[in-house]
Amino acid sequence: MQLGFVSALFADLSLEEVFAFAADEGFACVELMCWSPGKADRRYAGVTHLDVTRLDEQASRVRELVKRHGVAISGLGYYPNPLDADEGHRRFVVDHLKRVIAAAAQLGVGVVNTFVGRDSVRSLEDNWPLFRAVWPDVVRHAEASGVRIGLENCPMLFSRDEWPGGKNLAVSPAVWRAIFREIPSPNLGLNLDPSHLVWLHIDEVRCVREFGPRIVHVHAKDTRIDGDKLYEQGVLGLGWHTPKLPGLGDVRWGPFFSALTDAGYRGPVCIEVEDRAFEGSLEDRKRSLRQSKRFLEQFA
Repeated sequence: MQLGFVSALFADLSLEEVFAFAADEGFACVELMCWSPGKADRRYAGVTHLDVTRLDEQASRVRELVKRHGVAISGLGYYPNPLDADEGHRRFVVDHLKRVIAAAAQLGVGVVNTFVGRDSVRSLEDNWPLFRAVWPDVVRHAEASGVRIGLENCPMLFSRDEWPGGKNLAVSPAVWRAIFREIPSPNLGLNLDPSHLVWLHIDEVRCVREFGPRIVHVHAKDTRIDGDKLYEQGVLGLGWHTPKLPGLGDVRWGPFFSALTDAGYRGPVCIEVEDRAFEGSLEDRKRSLRQSKRFLEQFA
């Protein structure tokens, strides 16, 4: 496996600075964020290290940076809501996602990571017609481009505006099976983040054993469950689980990596830092990656 990190952590660094840091610290790869340039609507969103709307101007430079620093691009990342209730916003998001897929093909990057999306005030069943209207066309675009889509499993349920259903359907084994039955394409897979499985009380190891062949990318992030807050609020409350660096939470990393190796996974494992204890400065964020890398090297 190849250890890397998600570039969203370094919104204040240039693309060249991101590659240089990765090379200096011995990372094999980086997942590059490809949001449409503009204001972010949530934390860790809106980061644009690769502007796919201007890729013809940048492609040769990106390839040169990859070659010079010896750091691969594990995937292109864009995590909006493709099933947003607002039709105009939904159309914008899907069009940009297709541009990201085309950019991946142009750069020879095999994976684009994203969310399925969801209208948070509708049930899963009521979201399904919209899923059928949007996603087959996106997957056909990926197939034609020779790119695999990695669906991330974060529920996007952290704030009141995302209540009660969250803004992502693809969060559980039952939904994954339904998605893959609906669209059985080999170009559609999972970008698996075990931290979300832990707070959803879904066995992260069993998921790998069942869906190993569908995993195209892995995010390494941990989560810590606060038992006292969970007792006070129950699972329908907010704030009882906290993103942490790998090894500082409740993910069972040894069994998780054991299942990945048993499944034959040999792809990227990219550290995703959302730990507020390491957000004080740029040096803190860099330290978070060094610490995470030391911990994960015993497995990957």
